[in-house]
Amino acid sequence: MNRAGSVIPGAAAREGGLFALGRPLMLLDSIAAVGPEAAGCVVVSGSHGGASAARYAMAARPLLTAFNDAGGGKDDAGIVGLAMMQAEGLAAVTVAHTSARIGEARSTLGEGIVSHVNAAAAALGARPGSGLRPWLLGDSLGEDSARGDAHGHAHGDPPREA
Repeated sequence: MNRAGSVIPGAAAREGGLFALGRPLMLLDSIAAVGPEAAGCVVVSGSHGGASAARYAMAARPLLTAFNDAGGGKDDAGIVGLAMMQAEGLAAVTVAHTSARIGEARSTLGEGIVSHVNAAAAALGARPGSGLRPWLLGDSLGEDSARGDAHGHAHGDPPREA
């Protein structure tokens, strides 16, 4: 465990921990706890997807980072980090604030419904309306393909990119 107390680092993943998209999975309640060990990993955080959070993730260079959209906020402040990460070639998604508790990575993974994706994440298969866990881990827990995304869009709607 690291500073956040909720991490499955590379070594632990190799010893039976979780993998997502073929990479070690790290759970961080706060993205501020991310470090160089996250490079190339999949990081699921409980943090908002704003600019300050994106800066932490960009420094660590994970394959993918999941954030909470925090309700969007004024001028989309809760999701602006997705575009910042895209500019660095890094995949990022947010889950709907109505689907997962902000500040709790396990809730983000276990209950989160993807609300926004950047182009790099879309290339990995991320789609608004998908359950984060089923997409990342390839299981069917929490997936209800008929319900659409957190904003009422059907799964057939084109994904929104940040």
